[in-house]
Amino acid sequence: MELGISTASYFTRMYTEQALIPIAKLGASVCEVFLATRSEYTDEFSNVLLGELKKANEITPLRIHSVHALTNQFEPELFSRNDRAYADALETFVEVLKVAQNIGATHYTFHGATMLKRAVKYNFDFDHISKRVNRLVELAGVRGVKFCYENVHWTYFSHPSYFAALKDLCPDLGCTLDIKQARQSGIDYTEYLDVMKDRLQTVHLCDYDEEGKTAIPGRGSFDFVTFFKRLRDIGYDGVCLLEVYAKDYKNDDDLKNSYEFLKDCLERSLT
Repeated sequence: MELGISTASYFTRMYTEQALIPIAKLGASVCEVFLATRSEYTDEFSNVLLGELKKANEITPLRIHSVHALTNQFEPELFSRNDRAYADALETFVEVLKVAQNIGATHYTFHGATMLKRAVKYNFDFDHISKRVNRLVELAGVRGVKFCYENVHWTYFSHPSYFAALKDLCPDLGCTLDIKQARQSGIDYTEYLDVMKDRLQTVHLCDYDEEGKTAIPGRGSFDFVTFFKRLRDIGYDGVCLLEVYAKDYKNDDDLKNSYEFLKDCLERSLT
């Protein structure tokens, strides 16, 4: 397994491109780029990112594993039955894929449709959803990008059963595990691992305390050593990314300590 850091950890603290050099200074060899607004879905911004990536590589070799877009700007409409809304969203999705391709990212982290009415029981039309997902998988694939659905507590994929039903209809669909989102869904992460297994492509790492309040790894109660062992048990040897909320740390020293803590946990998981 390889540890890295997501630029989302710097969201609201600095612009996306500005996070690459700090990530390199922390010693990470891999990262995820969180595209935070529509003006970042362009060839011009790809060149900005590549310029900053070149500077970062002067500090330490750093590659971009995945891209991740701000969900509500277009992803929910990729499942819309309004053809015009769907077409517009698909156009935006392709723009983000072009950025991913331009900057050498090999994976796309996807949140998808949201569940805004939490008190309402959603009945999913998996025939419709799977056809849309397969199209997204196809569009990503021709650009050398693996499309990965992430578990998020306020989206359709809030429960393992959603992915269990979808993966049978989408043979080339990958997935991303977010352990804090599993906790926020009120479900043990092992239940997600049971259905993800060989589809798992990316892992997002965060910590939380006994009450479920988020924290940077090393300042919560999550057992990362056991977690890494369980990842090995299912044969996972991919990328694990530190992705935390800006409110949960003070400065880069905090992030550095957290990153080093995770490295130590990963090493201890081998014993």
